[in-house]
Amino acid sequence: MKDYLDFEQPIIELQAKLDALTRTTQASGVEVNFEGEAEQIRVKIEETRKAIYSKLTPWQRIQLARHPRRPYTLDYIETAFDEFSELHGDRLYSDDRAVVSGFAKLGEERVMVMGTQKGRDTKENILRNFGCAHPEGYRKALRLMKLANKFGLPIITIIDTAGAFPGIGAEERHIAEAIAVNLKEMMTLEVPIIAVVIGEGGSGGALGIGVADRVLILENAYYSVISPEGCAAILWKDRAAAPDAAEALKITSDHLKKFGLVDEIIPEPLGGAHNDPGQTAETLKAQLLKHLKALKKMPLKKLQAQRYEKFRAHGQFEEQSLTKAAN
Repeated sequence: MKDYLDFEQPIIELQAKLDALTRTTQASGVEVNFEGEAEQIRVKIEETRKAIYSKLTPWQRIQLARHPRRPYTLDYIETAFDEFSELHGDRLYSDDRAVVSGFAKLGEERVMVMGTQKGRDTKENILRNFGCAHPEGYRKALRLMKLANKFGLPIITIIDTAGAFPGIGAEERHIAEAIAVNLKEMMTLEVPIIAVVIGEGGSGGALGIGVADRVLILENAYYSVISPEGCAAILWKDRAAAPDAAEALKITSDHLKKFGLVDEIIPEPLGGAHNDPGQTAETLKAQLLKHLKALKKMPLKKLQAQRYEKFRAHGQFEEQSLTKAAN
């Protein structure tokens, strides 16, 4: 296993034993049957995998969400969609390669699909800015959302970003304003919108394309106002406390579903989406089509009203008077 995580070490050790046994059998040339012993190790590997992945901690799920072999936006566009035709530029400043978008087909449905895209190597990460969009990325996304709205095309957004880019240039070109405008304008669009978090869902950078009628999330993805490392640095003054922060933030898919921040959890293959990208893409496609079919039946006014109320309901709290609290 390449790029394995620390909690996967028991699986790696068993796999190493199995590989060593196989090599020894092949190299010795002696007709000794080790198949029984090999089968025992295979059974143990499967049992260990199920034991580990059935009780992942929030921090371990975040590690899976950031796995370097995890499928990215373009991987899903290639496998779950057809006839993708990428469109570029915000018509104001430049083309942000951290955001990919264009026309596509989802099954028999014509859609506009867009999402944040990370890189697989250093060169591509520099090109994609590690999946952290500049203001022009959000303005490109909004331009194409309005184009989809003009032609009555549903919008699918795919979220996988640590957050919007907070650099000087981004601030000079008004990153906060670009995200805020997207939040406002997405509320008013007259077509169904589905957002899906496939890996990292970082703060406003994710929400800038995340205002939707349905918000889906992959099983091992997360959605948060701040990264666990950032939270740990503020509250514990130590980024090493990130696992504690991940637990406290309640940002994994099961917590998000419980709090009503996402509508559905999309299951992943055992060990994460990177272990079977094809199966994950098929499951994602089926879920997108299911929700799109339901949304297309909904009257426009009801669709917009529910979208607005959905996000107004986020962040519920209770007020208590100081007198009552003292008693």
